[in-house]
Amino acid sequence: MSDRGVGAAGAAQVGGVPWPVRDHAAVGLPASFDLPVGGHLDALADLAAGAGYLEWRRYRHAAALHTELVVPEEDYDERAVDAYAQCAARIATTLSVSQYVAERLLDNAVALRDRLPRVFECLRDGVVSPDFIRTIVSRTELIHGRPYQGLVDADIAAALRKPGSWSTARVRDLCDQMVYRRDPDAVRERRDEAMKGRCFFTEAGLDGMGTVGATMSAERAAIVARVVERLAAKVCKHDSRTKGARASDALFALVKHAPFGCDCGRPECAFAVVDADEVAATAARIVIHVVTDTTTLTGPVPATTTPAKNAAEAATESAAQPTTHPRTRDADTTSTTAEGVLVEEVVVEQGTADTVTVEETAADIVAAEAVSANAVVAEAATDEVAAEAAAATDQIAVEASAEPEPELVDGVGFVAGLGIISGAHVRDLAKDPDAVIRPLGDGTDTPLPATQPADPYRPSAALDAYVRARDRYCTWPGCSKPAWDGDLDHITEYDHTHPERGGQTSATGLGAKCRFHHLLKTFGDFVDDQYPDPDYPGRIIRTFTIPGGRTVLGPAYTGFDTHPGLDMIVFGDPPATRPPSPGIEPTRPAPRTEQKHARRRQERNRNRLRNNLNGVRPPEPDDAPPPY
Repeated sequence: MSDRGVGAAGAAQVGGVPWPVRDHAAVGLPASFDLPVGGHLDALADLAAGAGYLEWRRYRHAAALHTELVVPEEDYDERAVDAYAQCAARIATTLSVSQYVAERLLDNAVALRDRLPRVFECLRDGVVSPDFIRTIVSRTELIHGRPYQGLVDADIAAALRKPGSWSTARVRDLCDQMVYRRDPDAVRERRDEAMKGRCFFTEAGLDGMGTVGATMSAERAAIVARVVERLAAKVCKHDSRTKGARASDALFALVKHAPFGCDCGRPECAFAVVDADEVAATAARIVIHVVTDTTTLTGPVPATTTPAKNAAEAATESAAQPTTHPRTRDADTTSTTAEGVLVEEVVVEQGTADTVTVEETAADIVAAEAVSANAVVAEAATDEVAAEAAAATDQIAVEASAEPEPELVDGVGFVAGLGIISGAHVRDLAKDPDAVIRPLGDGTDTPLPATQPADPYRPSAALDAYVRARDRYCTWPGCSKPAWDGDLDHITEYDHTHPERGGQTSATGLGAKCRFHHLLKTFGDFVDDQYPDPDYPGRIIRTFTIPGGRTVLGPAYTGFDTHPGLDMIVFGDPPATRPPSPGIEPTRPAPRTEQKHARRRQERNRNRLRNNLNGVRPPEPDDAPPPY
């Protein structure tokens, strides 16, 4: 018989009344599971917030144990099994978990209490999922004891409280952005040390298997992955291997200069034998997209000379003062496209200077433009590189302003699929002789073309790059698939017969989706919508409605929050549609498609009315016919 959960022989179970027999109604839990679909979803959403609160309490108890057992001795405790280890051991023994798990629980509790108190409040209020806490704690370890520690905490908390959904990748990017821009010198030193520590290793595994790995810069890792994935895709649909197994074989073929082939065994298979070297030599070049600002390319600036605010605070101020967001242009924000990396840097002993790529789109540059978004601050024409503390409320803003400021602040870059990189890393990439740096716009107010000249359904290269840089990842709530590897979806269905009716190709009308969520939206009963934010010109509001009518907001953190100048890039209207060719009568969509599109239009209209009641004001309706 197990004694787990008892304090002493014959004592009552720890925790008092067992959870299954507690009064569920007292804590707002449904008394029965006999609920409609909407009721189950409502319960899951409520339980998610409750899980955050319970996790907050768990961390509070762990932090209290640390205060009681560790703090009095931590300054002079030199024992091998010190007070910290003993405190974690008490937790591990009580919960029947490993010492490592208990120490990680204690680490998180202390970090939230001492380093991230405002983020800790977000967990308590159900604003942030417990699943993201470890990401936030680990990505902010470098700020411990720094003078800007409170500023970063306020920045992250303010962003988390913005309406919208989050994914692991977006939370990671948020934390990295707030940390990297605060102390460029420290970030540079850490990156130099990390580069010195890069390595190559092998490890024997079980059942005659082994592991090969290497640490390298993020862009090189992306190139290695894409070269391998390119070759691994050279098989037919009858290949029996998993995607990972094919990639493993492809890597060996590249290193060994050996043939790579499909294992289907079909005589007519065109991929029975593939020359790995020929694939690498004849493929198009690899392109790594990096979004940044021109000011980031020039280096860090003194904090006291550039009092611009970050995106979270700018959003708060613009909501209160929507008239103080003029649509003006400043210095270009550019895209550093690191390309032409030698294959010899990817494949061992291959001495060729050719380059390879897996990019299928024509978009090879990304750019934005800085915007003077804060009329309250005189020097607000500078971009977010020198952003100061942001706050969720005026009180937090006042507290954050009292924090010591770093001497220098720096911009950041975004590597497609990898996340935020420091300004120093961006400048290193820009120095590469094969790097291509171009602004998306021309620095004027001339609108950029939105579509390809011969096809109003296809976005232009500039619009394609802009949407991917703006969305960064698949826009479906919770998805972390990179936008550059997914599709551009017409939010309102494009009417190929009558394009003028709606669903046109424009910045507002397109959104990035991974292939799965694109198919889910197209063939399922999910309805998404996005439209301009009336209080923040250039930005958009996204909603996703699941079958049954429940609506979820789209991502709370996008490229606008790192590079606000993106919202000042303007695209022209789609070209006028040409009349159908003589003798060809336009056909109507199938009745089922027509009904589905009509239902989705009605659903979007209902959602906008609901948002209006909740304080999210949609744009004024026009007299145009409903879009398809």
